[in-house]
Amino acid sequence: MDNQKIYSQQIEDNDAINIRAELEKYIIHWKWFLMGVIIALVGAFLYLRYSTPKYTASTTILIKDDKKSGISAELEAFKDLGIIGGSSNNIDNEIEILKSRKITNDVIRNLNLNIQYITEGRLKNSELYRISPIKITVTDSILENLEEAIQLTVTKINNNSFNFTIEQEELLIEKNNLNFGESFQTEVTGAIIINKTSFFNDETDNIIFINILPINNTIDNCIKTLSVSPINKNSSVLKLSYTSAVKEEAEDILNEIVAQYNKDAIEDKNQVSEKTNDFIKDRLENIGKELARVDDKVKSFKNRNNITDIQSEAKLFLETSALNRQKLIDANTQLSLVKSLNKELSQNGLLPSNLGLEDPNIAKSIAEYNGLLLRKNRLLKSAGEKNTVVIELQENINNIKYALKNSLNNQQKSLEITVNTLQREAGRFNNQISSIPTKEREFLDIARQQEIIAGLYSYLLKKKEETAISLAVTVPNAKIIDKAYASDIPVSPKKKIILLASLLLGLIIPFIIIYIRDLLDTKVHTKRDIEEATNIPFLGDVPHSEIKEKIVVNTDARSSTAEAFRLLRTNLDFMLSSVNHEKGKTIFITSTTSGEGKSFISINLAATLALSGKKVILIGMDLRAPKVTEYLGIPDRKGITNFITNDNITLNDLKFRVPELKDLDIIASGAIPPNPAELMMTSKVNDMFNELREEYDYIMVDTAPVNLVTDTLLISKYSDVFLYVTRANYLDKRMLIVPQTLYKDNKLPNMSIVLNDTDMARGYGYGYGYGYGYGYGNVATDNTPWYKKIFK
Repeated sequence: MDNQKIYSQQIEDNDAINIRAELEKYIIHWKWFLMGVIIALVGAFLYLRYSTPKYTASTTILIKDDKKSGISAELEAFKDLGIIGGSSNNIDNEIEILKSRKITNDVIRNLNLNIQYITEGRLKNSELYRISPIKITVTDSILENLEEAIQLTVTKINNNSFNFTIEQEELLIEKNNLNFGESFQTEVTGAIIINKTSFFNDETDNIIFINILPINNTIDNCIKTLSVSPINKNSSVLKLSYTSAVKEEAEDILNEIVAQYNKDAIEDKNQVSEKTNDFIKDRLENIGKELARVDDKVKSFKNRNNITDIQSEAKLFLETSALNRQKLIDANTQLSLVKSLNKELSQNGLLPSNLGLEDPNIAKSIAEYNGLLLRKNRLLKSAGEKNTVVIELQENINNIKYALKNSLNNQQKSLEITVNTLQREAGRFNNQISSIPTKEREFLDIARQQEIIAGLYSYLLKKKEETAISLAVTVPNAKIIDKAYASDIPVSPKKKIILLASLLLGLIIPFIIIYIRDLLDTKVHTKRDIEEATNIPFLGDVPHSEIKEKIVVNTDARSSTAEAFRLLRTNLDFMLSSVNHEKGKTIFITSTTSGEGKSFISINLAATLALSGKKVILIGMDLRAPKVTEYLGIPDRKGITNFITNDNITLNDLKFRVPELKDLDIIASGAIPPNPAELMMTSKVNDMFNELREEYDYIMVDTAPVNLVTDTLLISKYSDVFLYVTRANYLDKRMLIVPQTLYKDNKLPNMSIVLNDTDMARGYGYGYGYGYGYGYGNVATDNTPWYKKIFK
């Protein structure tokens, strides 16, 4: 139970995340991160150096709403005339108008934004806005019908002449030795004139590109780039923003948009005043003619009757009927205006306003009718007739028109009744003055008529002046709060963000590569990998040897690999402490597959044991694939196979030494037999080990891989300790199930694992290596190329 608890605790410890080990998987590749950061920063610098910066200009305007903000101080003087105030603007509608194609089209044409002048740089081209040394003039009809962009190339010959080229798809047109200011024809552009500007001088670039863009495409791009939004939902202040590679261009576009918007709004407002003015002029002309006829009647009457002043006994009656007469004048005036307005209403146009009708509801309905009609006309410039807002406005206009028609008809009937009543009352007064001579009564009729027409004429003159004033003081819809301004700092590319992003990218990409590589990597690398997959005792690891010599151990060797074998020797003594006999300790070395370094470990560990003053022999028992002689670089010779199959050959006949290992006896595997497994089962194998135990302190046996053949398992009973070699960066982790199964089933006695060919920089995987600082002896020299060191 205690062993089970210890084993369970070990599994829990192995499952815990070793933060330091996880970090070291990335820290070991610090050169990758450094190189990634350098490359990313260099790329960011090149991008910032050669990318075209973008600048954003912005302006703020106040959309005037008299119902909310009142009348400005400048117009307060005209408030009593009733010609200012009462207008209301919908912010959403005004935003659509600001972004309408009509406004944008006017802006593009005024600023010639569809024509670009480009100068060629070493790595990027630059637009010559405002400072172009040349200016092109093209027929307007060509610009209207242009569907694809045209690139023109002007090559300066001298200050007076140039060569001209047009490139469009497969079409190439060239004209040479043309003069500035001279008109010439091409099949694509029609008549063209290229003039010099004030910026033209001797330093002007020899080649200038002119791009003529389709109007519609330029409008689309401009609308797409323009941003219009209210400061907040309760405010009538709008912020306009525009982004361009040339900040002056962005400023000019915004200023021109506001100017064109105000111009369009003023034209809409003036339509009502102009309509009213035309109406009044027409009425004045007619009333003036009637007044002239009446004046002629008075003149004729007085001349005919020699009358200069009529102040007779009718004075009393006249005073009594004065009030009645005034009412009759007012009633006739109102009736005339109502009839005229009723006639104008049937023409579906704007109605004259502020005519002084007594009914305030009619005046209010006229103002509301004109306002809706103007809004509809303005909205039609940027929207179709089937737009929901337009349809809604038309319905409101129809409703108001119907109500206004009824009001005017009712008012007309009422005024007609009033006039008839007043006329009957006037007739009563006339009867009362029947005693007045006929001539005087005739004069009174003419004078009354003259007074009515003169009053109407004076009223119309007053309204004419008021209308003229309204035309003169018409104010724009938008008040500019801040003029368009673009900072010298570009909005893109953002230097700090790009540098920070490149720095993060330089760190993240190596991180991802390392993470994915480790995620997909199934190889054994460190002691930790073995401990996580097995519970086999770990004897030690042997780092990768950078020297060419295959025997790395001698009396003077101080390399990390030599020190690792000395550490293995010390650990091996602890493994052999439980062996009862003092001499003839057998050490078997095996692995899962071939190529894991059994022969390297066997030879160098045997050499390390021999350096300690012990008598050691190395035996090659991998009969299927002999490696000892091949590894030592000597020809094949007789060995174990010959000893087993030939009774006349003794072990002493097979022993040999090499100059590098003077104190180590070696017996090779010999010829490759056809039945190695059967040879391992003969009694001569037992006799061989018994004989060698008597003569040697340590018997090092290089055996066959256990996962490929059964030879090693057949002779495992002669072993005191098994060293299971696992090669780092070579063996698949899933193959560790093989030694774990052998250890669990106790098929290989006294088994421990040796990790071969580990990375010196990684050490055990916990941050420990073999860098003890030895600077003498057989120290490994790293001849790895520099580029491999970086990405090692």
